[in-house]
Amino acid sequence: MFNKKKLLLATGLFALAGTANAAYEIKLDNDDSITFGGYIKADARYIDGTVAATDYWYGSGTALDNSISNFGIAVNESRINTKYKHGDLTGFIEMDFYGDAVKGGGNEIISNSSNPRIRHAFIKYKDLLIGDTWSTFVNTSALAEAADFGGPLLAAAFIRQGQVRYTMGNFQVSVENPESYGGVSGNDSMPDIIARYNFKGDWGNVAIAAVAKRLQTVGGNEESALGYGISGRINTFGKDDFRFQFHGGEVGRYIGVTASKDLIGEEVEETTSISVAYRHFWSEGLRSTAFYGNTTTEVADYDRTHWGVNLFKNVTQQLSFGVEVGNFEMADKNVDSDYLQFSAKYVL
Repeated sequence: MFNKKKLLLATGLFALAGTANAAYEIKLDNDDSITFGGYIKADARYIDGTVAATDYWYGSGTALDNSISNFGIAVNESRINTKYKHGDLTGFIEMDFYGDAVKGGGNEIISNSSNPRIRHAFIKYKDLLIGDTWSTFVNTSALAEAADFGGPLLAAAFIRQGQVRYTMGNFQVSVENPESYGGVSGNDSMPDIIARYNFKGDWGNVAIAAVAKRLQTVGGNEESALGYGISGRINTFGKDDFRFQFHGGEVGRYIGVTASKDLIGEEVEETTSISVAYRHFWSEGLRSTAFYGNTTTEVADYDRTHWGVNLFKNVTQQLSFGVEVGNFEMADKNVDSDYLQFSAKYVL
């Protein structure tokens, strides 16, 4: 059996080397397989306004005194992954090239290189998941389809971290890596606790989630925090769908990719965020999404908004081109920037 597996693996890898631009599942036997996947994505982006240029909009940005215009091309969102399956046991690992937050760690002088980073690395055995992946608080099906990485991230539950998760039908519960964002880092003695219930059907899905945290302030105090969220994707007409997220309470770092902190000084932050997106199919291979996201906070008084409209065309099942226009605003700092983005994406 060992030699047979080696032969099948070698044959599969030879095929992979011969046609690298495709997804592959290598069957080792009836219970064992290795799958290679990911995508290559190139983005050309023009930004004009008083928020400094970035490869994508997230929950914050650099406010400028004067308006700037910037054009750039990046491929950092490209990613590769591998899944190993043996009966009820699955291992998954994925990396992209945003190894230094928004820019990827390279420079634009000579090579425009980027550092890889791990996005996911987890083990799943039946209903038990252990490792680093999307938080149980995150409903990825509610994220808008966008050329800008993730769409209105400033109003989305968007966080990956180490965790132990158990799924019982539609109910999920997890203990996850803690962090007191805005407080003392490295002194978190209790994990975050997350519970989630999923409603699913031919109509789409809705998830209700809650997170409980113990936070360490810069003054040496300990505070409790509780946040909640409801999110989903609802099928409407034909292939169209409506996606939404609403989060409130003391959600902190779980929302907005730095648009919301856990702590401001000695106070626990209160956050309200909403994200909506409607995707319409003009034809089988042509579709558009219009999206809007806003997050406000009470203590820091943040007010961040991102909206956009796009058009995607599938040339083949794997290859698509897109264009998107939109605006990112930090009303609390009285700055905003418009953007125009073109993308080409090849799904492996």
